[in-house]
Amino acid sequence: MSFDLDAYLRRIGIADAGPPSPALLDQIVGAHTATIPFENLNIPLGRPIRLDMDALQAKLVQKRRGGYCFEQNTLLQAALQALGFNVESLTARVRRGVPDFVTTPLTHMLLSVSLPEGDFLADAGWGNLTPTAPLRMDSSAVQKTRHEDYRLAPAPDGGKRLQVCIGGEWDTLYVFSGARSYPVDHEMGSWFVSTYPQSIFLHNVMAAKPGNGQRATLFNAAVTTRDLANRKERFVPESPRALRAALADHVGIELDTEEAATVLEAMAAFEGKAAFRMD
Repeated sequence: MSFDLDAYLRRIGIADAGPPSPALLDQIVGAHTATIPFENLNIPLGRPIRLDMDALQAKLVQKRRGGYCFEQNTLLQAALQALGFNVESLTARVRRGVPDFVTTPLTHMLLSVSLPEGDFLADAGWGNLTPTAPLRMDSSAVQKTRHEDYRLAPAPDGGKRLQVCIGGEWDTLYVFSGARSYPVDHEMGSWFVSTYPQSIFLHNVMAAKPGNGQRATLFNAAVTTRDLANRKERFVPESPRALRAALADHVGIELDTEEAATVLEAMAAFEGKAAFRMD
């Protein structure tokens, strides 16, 4: 199956797209992140993560599910290229929640989009802190999005670190260089995070999607909504029916009753054992 741009645009709610421009890039990133949720539910469901374009379109477009960074940004890259953008993929080292002395592997995928106006970072796959707008690569100033403020600060090794401001505090999400990555790198990274025994994706149930003025996150036992003032509300679904409703209402994922029961069982098993928080 070749990439179906029309189906993708229908999925994210864009009726027509003009030539490549910063405005179109902003429109695509905003619509994609608002429509296609971040999630790792195939892992507790015992299903493989596949990065070939047929599988990605079937899952994220046709079945209206979501995915994590390697799925999200592979799909976004294909869409942007089909629209005429010049796009390269990059990989990054996750830093959020990691002590400074720990070196992390290259387990996050992001995109660099080149336009006459400059180069932009596009990333549809950073969980509940996914930037909801493209970010200029050549600026270290604070950059506003539809949700949090971000900035690209210099990293000690000469690369860049993506930082987000939450509750008035800046936190580093990941660090990356300008070195291009390739599908084989993404296959390796995706296989690692979805199968490595100590991977956070194997020991947590996660789903997230930004909405109008807030973000919604499913993390293990609870669904949390957080507004732009960092005020939170937490809801604990205690039955498959409640989980199905919460996922549909807050994240836009439709599960059947059997799937919801499997996910709920995993959520209960993981709650209280997580080494990090996602809310």
